[in-house]
Amino acid sequence: MTAATGLPEGGLRLMRRLVRPYFTRRWDIRIHGADHVPTSGPVILASNHIGWLDGPLLFVTSSRPAHALVKEEEFVGRTGRLLRFVGQIKVSRTRTDAGAVRRAVEVLAAGQAVLIYPEATRGAGDFARFKGGVAYLALVSGAPVVPVAIIGTRLPGEATEARPAKGARLDVSYGTPIRLPMQVWPRDRGMMADAGDQIHDHLRAHVSRSMAVLKRELPGPLPTGSFDG
Repeated sequence: MTAATGLPEGGLRLMRRLVRPYFTRRWDIRIHGADHVPTSGPVILASNHIGWLDGPLLFVTSSRPAHALVKEEEFVGRTGRLLRFVGQIKVSRTRTDAGAVRRAVEVLAAGQAVLIYPEATRGAGDFARFKGGVAYLALVSGAPVVPVAIIGTRLPGEATEARPAKGARLDVSYGTPIRLPMQVWPRDRGMMADAGDQIHDHLRAHVSRSMAVLKRELPGPLPTGSFDG
């Protein structure tokens, strides 16, 4: 049996090294609970999504290089070439993207890290919205799902494209992993729904705990008319 082929990580590791100093100089970045992320083997990082900077922030600061599912609209021109160079996964948000899911499963089978935003779009960041793709990946791969709560990349009343001010405090909080038994086949709707409910509850609880411990609040819903990219 051939070993699973993941995604190359040379470009990903290089870009992380080059960009990290800029981030650490510009913002007061505080990482909490990084020891919850396994140091090896497949892992799914499931993050809330409140602002434009969430993706770049996790790209740079996560303890392991992560292959994120990024909306296909970003894969154009220079940005698209850069995303491919650093091993990100193009995904459609308007249809079931079997190709993106298959690639993410391959990445996990190769023992790499996948970053996913179960809310699918930027918003309040409380996981009130939830897409079931993370449950599918967890069941197929058996990989632990580590909840991630980001606070500070968008403030109350700010639009989705807002950039944090220089020196702003940005908190990234990792929580206790949840691991579901691998279920390669069969997977019926009831099983998928139950897995989704378990993960959803775990993510929401982690965000609530993070706010309480850090004594910080999420920004709330996007302003009326703001694009939830």
